[in-house]
Amino acid sequence: WGDPRAGGDSTAVQDRLRCVQEVQATDCAFAAILADGSVVAWGNRGDGGHSSTVQDQLVDVQQIQSARSAFAAIRADGCVVAWGNPLWGGCCAAVQDQLINVKQVQATRNAFAAILSDGSVVAWGDEQYGGDTSAVQHQLRSVQQVQASDGAFAAILADGSIVTWGDPHRGGDSTAVQ
Repeated sequence: WGDPRAGGDSTAVQDRLRCVQEVQATDCAFAAILADGSVVAWGNRGDGGHSSTVQDQLVDVQQIQSARSAFAAIRADGCVVAWGNPLWGGCCAAVQDQLINVKQVQATRNAFAAILSDGSVVAWGDEQYGGDTSAVQHQLRSVQQVQASDGAFAAILADGSIVTWGDPHRGGDSTAVQ
């Protein structure tokens, strides 16, 4: 139910929505993980409602995270598949070779950040919203957890300290409280 342009009409995929394990939403689309690890998406194409370009990669999916207009899925092999608006995280091609052994993915409004098994972080999407870690990359070691606001990320390191990046007006600059 709801606006069909915003994912409110799942008629086209209704027959595939069986044994759903998890559902995530962008502003105008939905993505469901099925029991067999496949994914079904519907809604606005520009907001991740069509996963046809990556459908063959959406196997053994364990988790999906959503930003405003894109999805990122973690597979059982630790790889990430992203789709949706390429400017806002729907394309991770620039960092795809780094997205291995991913443990967790978080999302701001327009970017994603992934914690790798070695405790490092890889980000992609809109740089203003945290898609660029270059200013803090040297600090992102032994990361235990990442949380996100609308436009910034905060990483908790093994020593209990925090590293932030993204829009300084949305929490990306924590120097005043360090």
